[in-house]
Amino acid sequence: MIRRAFTPIVAGLLVAASMPPWGWWPLAFLGVAMYVRTAVERRGSRPFSTAFFFAFAWFLPAMAWMWFLTKPGYFAAVIIFSVMHGVAAYIASQLAYSETSHRNALIICHGLAEALRLSFPFGGVPLATLAIGQVAGPLHSLAPLGGVIGLTLATLWLAMSQHRIRTLAVLVLLCFVGNQFSGTTSLNQQRNITTIQGGGEQGTHAIDTNPRDVFDKHMAATQSLVPNDKRDMVIWPENVINVTNAGLFVDSVEYSELAAQAQRLQVPFVVGITEDSGGQQFTNAQIVISPNGEIIGRYDKVRRVPFGEYMPLRNILKALGAPTNLVPRDARAGDSRGWLDVADTRAAVAISWEIFFGGRVNEGIVDGATFIINPTNGSSYTGTILQTQQIAASRLRALEQGRWVVQISPTGFSAFIDPNGVVHNRTGITQGAITERVIELRSGRTLYSRLGNAVYIWLLLVCIAWFARRRSRAFRGGAS
Repeated sequence: MIRRAFTPIVAGLLVAASMPPWGWWPLAFLGVAMYVRTAVERRGSRPFSTAFFFAFAWFLPAMAWMWFLTKPGYFAAVIIFSVMHGVAAYIASQLAYSETSHRNALIICHGLAEALRLSFPFGGVPLATLAIGQVAGPLHSLAPLGGVIGLTLATLWLAMSQHRIRTLAVLVLLCFVGNQFSGTTSLNQQRNITTIQGGGEQGTHAIDTNPRDVFDKHMAATQSLVPNDKRDMVIWPENVINVTNAGLFVDSVEYSELAAQAQRLQVPFVVGITEDSGGQQFTNAQIVISPNGEIIGRYDKVRRVPFGEYMPLRNILKALGAPTNLVPRDARAGDSRGWLDVADTRAAVAISWEIFFGGRVNEGIVDGATFIINPTNGSSYTGTILQTQQIAASRLRALEQGRWVVQISPTGFSAFIDPNGVVHNRTGITQGAITERVIELRSGRTLYSRLGNAVYIWLLLVCIAWFARRRSRAFRGGAS
């Protein structure tokens, strides 16, 4: 058993090493190639277990950030995702009628397994994806064409294909198209943006800290700003203003203090708040405060973090002794479109977790957003696995949409990412930082923005149906 599992486990570890924070992206191709060779050799013998061990070794280290959020959820997610890839390998083995068809079926089925992770379980946990690992490599140019699913399929195809030179030539051509014809253009307008990272220790939870401490750090940094006619807006991170126990933000002392700063600096503020929504729920929102101190915009987070902002299976986990007290109340999901108007332009807004979902960002782009804001808060996690994968996700969203992304966190990482996926002004972990940068506003939509994920998912399903038909004909003697 150990000998059978050895090669797929090594292959999975190589794929994990291609992910941030390690970021050795070429190892993904080596790992997938090792796996597919083993899977093809064992086509009729244990396809499920071969893929299960491969995926388990991939996800166990690459999703270790979940340990700090929920230990039961971490192991459950790793096992569920490993089972999904095991089932994918089994289906591929049933569709295959030759070695070539088996390799192609594995590409399709594992591609579907990765696509399923975008929405299942708990609404999706799309981290440690092949696309996140490849954003640092040359294939990232495919993101404007096919998004995460397209980049995933390209990675699998190049690693699993028997005709790698031919496959590489096709991908190089597609990368050229992605680079040259994104479908987006400059508006010949700019915005000067200031971001505030208050700093602080990692591994802290809201229930263990005084929310005013976090606010004060960001306020102190903001008070050090000097009025500047060239500054267009100030952005604070996600939920650094906690008024959950004090009612509504508009009635809070924090609002009064921020309104005074907006008036002093004469620029709009985009700030993250949580507040009481009645009963046993709270809201997580990003608010726009105008230069005259009025609230002029609000976006409530739609995609909630499972085990972080709401507790799935709360009663069962509580009975098992899980620390459900870390999430004493569930967040209420918003229902508004993902954008805010600020400084005479429109920004797509993806709060924290939402940046991992291309569809959430695309919603704002469809409605005319000229850049993207990702206010986040990763202070609950120790280490940098989640934070580096979030930077990678922000790079993917920038490439997919041809827009600048502004990522801002209270404890890091914060960064500006240009439409080519290049990271600028990245801060360190735990440090306080005030960052200013001029970004370009852009319009237009990429092919991915217009098609979304659904087209590629349906294409994969059609391919599976085609494989099933070909296999049936092969066994009837109608194909070789």
